[in-house]
Amino acid sequence: MKLLLATRSTHKAREVRRVLGGGGLEGCTIVTLDDAGIPWTEAEEDLEPHDTFEENAASKARYFARLSGLATVSDDSGLEVDALEGRPGVRTKRFAPPGRYPGLPQDDANNRYLVECLAGLPPSARGARYVCVACLVDPGTGVVSSFRGEAAGRILATARGTGGFGYDPLFFDPELDRSYAELTPAEKDARSHRGRAFRALSAALRPQL
Repeated sequence: MKLLLATRSTHKAREVRRVLGGGGLEGCTIVTLDDAGIPWTEAEEDLEPHDTFEENAASKARYFARLSGLATVSDDSGLEVDALEGRPGVRTKRFAPPGRYPGLPQDDANNRYLVECLAGLPPSARGARYVCVACLVDPGTGVVSSFRGEAAGRILATARGTGGFGYDPLFFDPELDRSYAELTPAEKDARSHRGRAFRALSAALRPQL
């Protein structure tokens, strides 16, 4: 079985390959968009217009399944912060207002904006969760299967750690007493939203191999 992993993010592809590789899918060949020779087009900018992770993930998976003819999985993931009424949510990748921090990479701008939004709040008011929804599309039937994973934590006032990506330096795991950027890859995979969602997908795929 060949499974197309529909993401342009090298960080995300690395994490997903680790999780699926350890999930008993030895008979499954996982290919990325680059592996499959699918070039980037401006149409991809319009694949995540929806208000839920489920709809965005399904939109991407359907699009690339049509292009490739392969079983395709795509995910949409993000951060929900209690004090911000669930924001940034599906706008996680572009949370910082455009032009607010000239010259800063998007991840750094997002993190700075999040710190500013929560300035002055005590730890007890900084609850948050990472959410990931992975959608698998069968190109033959068009059937979409969804797998959701969540990881609870809180947002730090100051970044910690150098690993991970995105909001990981600010996302604190109270049980481990470390930020996600301070975890080893194996520790993060075991606890993260993406690890939970893709382990559920692995369990669903194993009987088909």
